[in-house]
Parts: sequence; C-alpha cells; structure tokens
Amino acid sequence: MKNRPCWLEEARCGLPCGKKLKCGTHTCRKECHRPGECEDAEIPGSHCAQPCGKTRKSCEHACQDSCHAPYQCKEDRPCQSKTFITCECQNRKKEVKCLATKTNPTPDRDTLKCDDECLRLQRNQRLAAALNVDPDHTDDHIPYSDTTLKLFRELSLTWAQNQEREFRVFASEPSEKRLRFKPMPKAQRAFIHNLAADFGFDSESQDPEPHRHVSVFKTPRFVSAPKKTLAQCAKIRADAAKLTAAPAASSSANASAAPEPFNALLLTAPRFGLTIDEIDSALATHLKSHNSLSFTTSFLPSDEILIRAVPVTSWGTSPSAVESTLSSLKPLVARTVTKEGLAAAALLVTADANLNVLRREGAAAAGAGGWNAVVGRAAAQRRVFGPAKPETTRPSSGFVSFSKLARKKVVEDSVADDWEAAADDE
Repeated sequence: MKNRPCWLEEARCGLPCGKKLKCGTHTCRKECHRPGECEDAEIPGSHCAQPCGKTRKSCEHACQDSCHAPYQCKEDRPCQSKTFITCECQNRKKEVKCLATKTNPTPDRDTLKCDDECLRLQRNQRLAAALNVDPDHTDDHIPYSDTTLKLFRELSLTWAQNQEREFRVFASEPSEKRLRFKPMPKAQRAFIHNLAADFGFDSESQDPEPHRHVSVFKTPRFVSAPKKTLAQCAKIRADAAKLTAAPAASSSANASAAPEPFNALLLTAPRFGLTIDEIDSALATHLKSHNSLSFTTSFLPSDEILIRAVPVTSWGTSPSAVESTLSSLKPLVARTVTKEGLAAAALLVTADANLNVLRREGAAAAGAGGWNAVVGRAAAQRRVFGPAKPETTRPSSGFVSFSKLARKKVVEDSVADDWEAAADDE
C-alpha cells in the first residue's frame, strides 16, 4: 500500500473497521485492525459499549443508555433528552427535559405565558387579516434570515435546494407532524435549524456524533411555506448589493476626478533673509480684511513661503468660498510682494495640514512641489559662457618624427667699448 508510515509492521488502510459488533446493531469504530480485535472483543455478553441509539416508543427520542442488546430499551425510566415548551401563540420557547416514560408518554410540563410581545404580534395578525393584507410578502421582501442565506451560498447549491424541497413537501402535508433528516455535519445541521426557524418549525439535534441528525416538528406557529425560494432571495440580495455598490463607485470616481479647491498662497523666490514678521506686516492690510479666515505663514523646505487660509469656524466657510476669497486676494498680494521686493510671484496652491503642496495653479501643477521646484530654479540659473577660441588645426600626416627640433640661433647685442660716447651720440 502507498503512503503509509514506515514504522507500521503491517499493511493497514487507516479507515474505520465498520464490522457489525456482537449486538448486531452497532459497527466497530476502531481503525483498521487484525481480525478479532474489534472494540467489543473484551466485553462479555452480546452487547457493546456504545450508546444504544434506538428510538424510544414513548417519545421517539433516541435511547441514551449503553448498549443492552438483545434486550429492549428500559422505557420505565424518564427520558433525559431535551425538548421544547412554548406559550399558547408559539412565540416564546424554552428548552426542558422530555421525562416521558412508557406509562406516561405525555408528562405534565410547565407552560409559558404569553408576554406583551406576544399580544402585540396577535394584534398585528388580526389587523392584517381584517384588512386582507399579507404582512410577510412584498416585492423585495426576503422571508429568510441573513444566516440562512449565508449558509445557502457557502454549502452545496444542489444539496441546499434538495433540503428546501423536503421542507416544502413537509409543509404541504397537513397530516405530517415530524420530519427527520439523515445524519450530517455540523454546518449542514446549522442550515437545517435556521431554515426550520424561517418556516416556523421547531427543530432539535439528536444522537451523538457521528449519527447526530436533526428532527423538525410542526407547531401552531406554522402557517405556510415562504412564497419565495432561497435561490430567488439570494438573487434579490445580490441585485440589491450591486445597486448600492454602483452609486458608491460613481461618487468615489467623481470625488477622485474633481481636484481639491485651493486653500493657500505660495510666494516663490523670496528675498534672502526675509522673515515671517516682514511678510505679515507687509500683507496685514489685505489679510485682515477677511475676518472669516485665519492666515498662517510658514517657510517650506523648498525655500518658498506658504500662506495657508483656514476658516475660523467649521460651518462658516466652505472650501469653494475659501478658493474664491484667495482668488480675489492673489492680485493684491502679488502686487505688494513684487513692489517691495519680498518675492518674485504669488500662486494659488492646495496644501494639507502638514504643509505639503498637493496642487499648484497653472499647467505645471503636477509635480511642482518639493525638490521639483528646487531643481526648476537651479535649472533656470543657466551660466553664460563666452565664445570659444578657434583652435589651430595642423594638417594630419602619417609621418611622425622623433628627432629633436633645431635650436634657434640667439642674436647677441653688440656692446660698445665707450658707453659714454655712445650715449652722447644718442
């Protein structure tokens, strides 16, 4: 056999044994083993150690005693399985022990009283019946819980639709009061429980693993099966999700396409040694005329000056109004800073709370902040060089001489014998 651990001395498949035990009812749950080593091999008699699991005749619950084959179940003892008691309108529900015996299959149990919520539901039902109104059905009404639809999408579609079909057949038969499903995993049992609650049935899980199954019971609370199937409701829910997602996507696209309004002024190429106090004093007349805005002056790492406008109150001025105010203020600020030699120009920009310039006025707005501005100013300062001197070119030749050049003859000046006479002659 393939894929078996090397330390095994014998070939085993690794599956449960599955042979019938001495009781004739249960099967061996041990992993594949030698003949004669089933789990009841060391138990004397004709029974095993597994729970009985047979259905009691008094209450139809599973017998929870240990295997007692070949004898019948001792139904003189009260059944310890769990069941439900409800109020008169079936709105309230409480879990209690069954306590049924062979001599008393329907023991007396406490009854629940209807509360205010029960009375309210009864009034609504009477009013709906008088007005001939169906309170459970509308065009987009979904009669199933969110958990039921979630499990319907996660589990096998074919299996879930088969279980729904069993529910509808059970609901259409007035004589049927109890529906028992086959043993199934925990997730599938959860789907059965939720679907039973949506139909108006009571449900309970019975027997231990791996034979645990679900039983469904009709109650006076049940009226009829939902008119819409699970597949129809799942489609309605998916269409509603698409409709809500489309406006959200369009609004986000419009928000990303529309640029943020300008909220600051940027002074480019400021004068060397300029201070914030000088800027504030020079522009105080223009800035104080707008009482609804508060202006903050800051130096940027790019050697530019940012004058950011913030509304005094959160509800008083909108971003578009701030941009309109700065647009009317820009010509006055530009004229003042250029006249007094404080900066070269004034631009409208969009800046965040961390003084990062996000957008600039003009076509060169994209990527115009930070190092781009520094590089742009550096590139603007071009050096001007004079005309290059023409170089004298010699005719190229294939001959190369390695001999020394001839020395020029030095002409020596003659020296007069009588320098005084020579000076008189000059």
